[in-house]
Amino acid sequence: MSSDDIWRQFGIATWRAQRSRLSAMASGGLTLVIVAAALWGSGSITPALHWSLQDFFLHAEVDQNGVLSTTMYIEVENEGLASFVLTGISAEIPGLRLLPADQAKEETSVVTVESGDMPTMKRRIVITDCAAVPYEPQPIRFTYRTWLGPGSVEVTGDSWGLPGSTGRVPVAWQKAMAGKVCNEAVSPDWP
Repeated sequence: MSSDDIWRQFGIATWRAQRSRLSAMASGGLTLVIVAAALWGSGSITPALHWSLQDFFLHAEVDQNGVLSTTMYIEVENEGLASFVLTGISAEIPGLRLLPADQAKEETSVVTVESGDMPTMKRRIVITDCAAVPYEPQPIRFTYRTWLGPGSVEVTGDSWGLPGSTGRVPVAWQKAMAGKVCNEAVSPDWP
């Protein structure tokens, strides 16, 4: 009778069998990590998106009630391999209120973004208080749907460069946007 036989009688696995089970678990765990990393990197779990705002089209608009707003053209770029569907955009920024999509104004609420694609979304934003808009970059929340399910992600846009005495000065996107629209609204040249 060998020591392995004795260990088997007491229901304890041999060192060799335990080592092979540990090796199989480690291999399975490593495979799971590789699959999860591949899904994450492809943008299947959380989309790899980048967005920017077209400042050329920003103009002050004041309605009959005196509400100051502008139309934003937001370019959303899919930097991942998997396509996703944007189902909503929102932002909680002091001094600003991003309005829901208005079909009458040709604003889309749902957009499919293929890999490498860069569609433009049109949205209205109301400027409730020019001075309250923060100087620190603020994110926009995108809700999305991938083949793995729905989710949301907050992404901060690129800073803008404004001319200054020492060259271009970086300014948070929302402060530069609000500054441009607010300045245009009080300009004597504005109709």
